[in-house]
Order: sequence, then structure tokens, then C-alpha cells
Amino acid sequence: MDQITFHYDTVLSEVHMLLPSAQHLMTCLNGVGQPVFMSKFKILGEKHNHDQGKGMVKEEKYKDPGGSSGNSKRGTHEENANEGGEENVVPFLDEDGDFDIMHRPRKNFLEATDRSLVCPVILKQSSPVLEQEEENTDNEEGHCFENVIRIEHTMATPLEDVGKQVWRGAFFLADFILSEPAMFRGATVLELGAGTGLTSIIMATIAKTVYCTDVGEDLLSMCKRNVTSNKRKMEPAGGEVKVRKLDWLQHGLCTDADMEFSWTEEEVADLHNNTSFIIAADICYDDDLTDGLFRTLYQLCSNFNHTCTIFLSIEKRMNFTLRHMDISCEAYHHFRHCLSQLKDLVDGYCCFKVEQLPSNFAQFLLYERIEQLELWKVTTTPLSSEQA
Repeated sequence: MDQITFHYDTVLSEVHMLLPSAQHLMTCLNGVGQPVFMSKFKILGEKHNHDQGKGMVKEEKYKDPGGSSGNSKRGTHEENANEGGEENVVPFLDEDGDFDIMHRPRKNFLEATDRSLVCPVILKQSSPVLEQEEENTDNEEGHCFENVIRIEHTMATPLEDVGKQVWRGAFFLADFILSEPAMFRGATVLELGAGTGLTSIIMATIAKTVYCTDVGEDLLSMCKRNVTSNKRKMEPAGGEVKVRKLDWLQHGLCTDADMEFSWTEEEVADLHNNTSFIIAADICYDDDLTDGLFRTLYQLCSNFNHTCTIFLSIEKRMNFTLRHMDISCEAYHHFRHCLSQLKDLVDGYCCFKVEQLPSNFAQFLLYERIEQLELWKVTTTPLSSEQA
């Protein structure tokens, strides 16, 4: 079972396109029959930015026709062909008589950047033996795991379960958080649609309190396990992650003490009085959910008596649609439409300022930062404070 079966309704995150190593076999399924993995993501230091520059220099060297024996051979052949005319040109052939194409040497990306290869390791749920082995591994390698985030996740899920995967938008937002530690230090933060909890865990290494919210008992339980397994990362900053249920399609917060992941009255008060930032990563893929997201943002911010800043990361995904018979970005365009409506909203309670942030901040996690990744900042200010 080391191969993943794809169905017509399967959605797969680009982060996990690589299959697990051959020695790792799938050992369990979650409650709904989906394979469960444990991946380790290393937080890179500032040094990797200089290494990336060095890698670019090395790449330029490969473009030099005389920089390698293969290229020198090709250059000699071309010179002889020019001297002897077209009729004297003899193609390169291998031993079997096939064309021997000379390829430009490729640099080893990991060697050039000092990055660790991210390879999913299959997790066996509810196994004390495996958990003990993981703990022993961490103790043996010591400081090597100081900057490693361990995330339990699934892969190749239906659309309604994509929150159980790790997406590029979460890495993109996490990079921004790590590049602006002074902004978030000691803050109270709310994450909407947290999924596996990766971004909340990163935020808790800087912030004081992070309310990590989503829906679905299975997903919230997975998120809680991820928070527990990464607690040591939050200890230096004294950060805390509280996994709670927040459904955008329902009004209000669940405060039923008999329900798991419910809110206490103290937490609700803390949320409304002290939340300085709201974050959400790559959660706009369905128009109804996007509408629910912006309704939730409005309901929350209209009850705040202080300024709150919202950061939304999104990946502009292009799909072929039968309705347009062309490539379009419907989910992205609906997201932009909602942003425009929020910006133009006049209700007498608060005002919203919307701006797109540049994407040139440092990269701390290993993923492909494509140009379709965007980061939006929404600043909400109560009109009462403006008038005062």
C-alpha cells in the first residue's frame, strides 16, 4: 500500500506530489479511510538566502560553452562542421546508433541550498511504540530538530477534506510570519480555516495566544495532535495554541461545555477584546465558503473596539471550465470580488483598507514559491475610534 489511488474527485496538494520513500509502507488509515502521514518541515535560517545566490552563480557557469568536457566536445564538433560545410556534418551517435544528445549539467538543488529533503514518513496512529520511537529519534538528534515542525496530514483527499493536507499558501503565510517577528510578538491571533495547524504552530513561536479554528471533529483532532507534538517549539516564546471550532456557515461560537473544541466564556471575551491579527491561508476554493469567510470576518471585526489586521494568503489556481470553454480562475476572481465589496462597505461600524503586499520576503520553508501566490492585508478600524 505504498501507492496512492486517485479517483475522479481526488484533490492532491502540490507539496506532497513526491511519493514516500520505498522503505516506508502505509501502516494505517484514519477514521474515514484516508492514509495518514507524518512529514517533517525544517525552518531554514537566513543563510539559505545567500546560498540561493551562490546557486544562481553556479548556474551561470554551466552556460559557458567551454565550462565542461561535454560542451567542449560539442563546440569542437560545431567548429569542424563550419569548416567542412554541411555535407561533412556527422551526427553524434551512441553505441546503438541512437542520437547522443548532450545535456547541460544540472546542479544538485539540496547541496546548493543546504536544505533538508522533505519526505513524508508514514504515521501509525494510536501506536505508543511508534510515538516512543519518534521521541527517541528527536532526543538522539538533539539540536538538529530544534527547527523542525512535525505535521500529521493526509493526501489525495476529496475536496471537502482538503484541509487535512498541507498547501503552499500555508508555507507562504508562515514565511511572512517568520520574516516579521516584531509585528506578531506577544500578540493574540485568530486563524480561520487552520487545517493541519501548520501556520498556527509557526505563529505560536512568536505570538502569545493563537486560536486555531476549523470545523470537523476528525480534522480538529488531527490539528490538536500536531499542536501537541510541536509544543516544544512554542515554549521559548511562551506561545499557546488553542484548537477551537469555528464554522463560517453558522452564526456565533460554540460555547457548549459538553462539546469538544468549544469556547469558554473567558476565551470569547479574550477573542473580542485582544485579537490583534486574523490570518487565513489558501482557503478560498469554494464560492459559498468564501462568502462565509468574509461574513465571519465582518461579524468579528464589527464587534471589535480596536484596530485589527487581517492577512490572507491565496494561490491563484487556473482551471479549464466548460462554462467558459477556456482557462479561468473563478475562485480567485470571487475572492477578489469579496475583497472589493469589503473595501467599499459603509455600515457605520468600521472601515476596511485593502492592499496587496509584495512577495519578496525571505523564504524559511522548503517549497516552490510560485508567482501565483499572493498575500493580502486588510486593516479594519472601528469608526468610533476614528471619530475619537
